[in-house]
Amino acid sequence: MDWKIELIHVPVTDVDRAKDFYVKIGFNADYDQQVNDKLRFVQMTPPGSACSIAFGTGIGGDLEPGQQDTIQVVVPDADEALAHLRGLGVPADGVDEQPWGRFVTFDDPDGNAWTLQQLPDYSAQQ
Repeated sequence: MDWKIELIHVPVTDVDRAKDFYVKIGFNADYDQQVNDKLRFVQMTPPGSACSIAFGTGIGGDLEPGQQDTIQVVVPDADEALAHLRGLGVPADGVDEQPWGRFVTFDDPDGNAWTLQQLPDYSAQQ
């Protein structure tokens, strides 16, 4: 039986600002529904991903905006990802070289931290 992660909650203070930011960096705005006065649900998907993020009003758990720091996304090229973010004016930390991958980190407008990882070329290892 396959288990596939489908949706991760990202707590934000300003739903429209968060949506604009994620669209700016290339996420697809899948769904934005004001269900009632107390509930708005926004779902966005990174390009090429089977897992989406969700934010809004009246949803989520105990995390406060800026506390989500556990999302790691695999990218084909860390240098390209860094250039893409910086080209859009998104402050991003330079490539961190580790034996288990190359990493770029950045924050959304609320301070939720994202890590992008370029996996090592395991086929080149003996």
